[in-house]
Amino acid sequence: MRASLIQIDVNEGESVESRRRRVTALVREREDADLVVLPELWTTGAFAYEEFATEAEPLEGPTYEAMAKAASDAGVWLHAGSIPERDPEGPLYNTALLFSPSGDLAAAYRKIHRFGFDKGEAVLMGAGQELVTVRLPETTLGVATCYDLRFPELFRALVDAGAETMVVSAGWPERRRAHWTLLAQARAVENQAFVLACGTAGTHAGVPQAGHSIVVDPWGEVLAEAGAGEEILTVDLDPAKVAVSREQFPALKDRLLGLEPPRR
Repeated sequence: MRASLIQIDVNEGESVESRRRRVTALVREREDADLVVLPELWTTGAFAYEEFATEAEPLEGPTYEAMAKAASDAGVWLHAGSIPERDPEGPLYNTALLFSPSGDLAAAYRKIHRFGFDKGEAVLMGAGQELVTVRLPETTLGVATCYDLRFPELFRALVDAGAETMVVSAGWPERRRAHWTLLAQARAVENQAFVLACGTAGTHAGVPQAGHSIVVDPWGEVLAEAGAGEEILTVDLDPAKVAVSREQFPALKDRLLGLEPPRR
């Protein structure tokens, strides 16, 4: 399976419409990939809090339409990153969109863990409630977004739901880049799964972005890592490696906590 992570530059000064056209063109060029992954909130920037409400879209808004067409044109599975979604009957959500090669919506994931503590996303957006997995011909994806990476229980729940490859879109800040790399490897090792983590480059809302999108295999080996700037990271994966690692080192079978208590 060939995966391409498109690490987008979100420097200020480019309109949402311009960036959407640019990203659509980048996706359409990835015809050699099976799966394409985009970062979190790439239309606005993950720290541009003041733009969330003004740039929020309905689920099937302009970004949805552009990404559905791009997935269909390229014939790829597309994790289209996330958008600020405006629910007509509720709050805003940080919502990831996944499209099939035919351009159909395969899943939408509303980010469960919102960043900001008592400000920003944590107070401006609602929390998602549902785990999302998507079955591809080669593997089952588990979907997470940025701050979710810090919560191992989410990833363990995705494993229990059948996930073999974890896809994480993010707008991770440069000042905590060491955590980004460490946590991506940790989530891969402890779940014996591939981790495909795609972030943004550049600076927006005064926050330099980490870049360094990364692909980690089930043994924790870094298969590919981007630099700090805009870059497309492409790597060939062997999905069978997940089953092999879980068979050769069956740590997941020794779990005791978080499962149903043994019967007496």
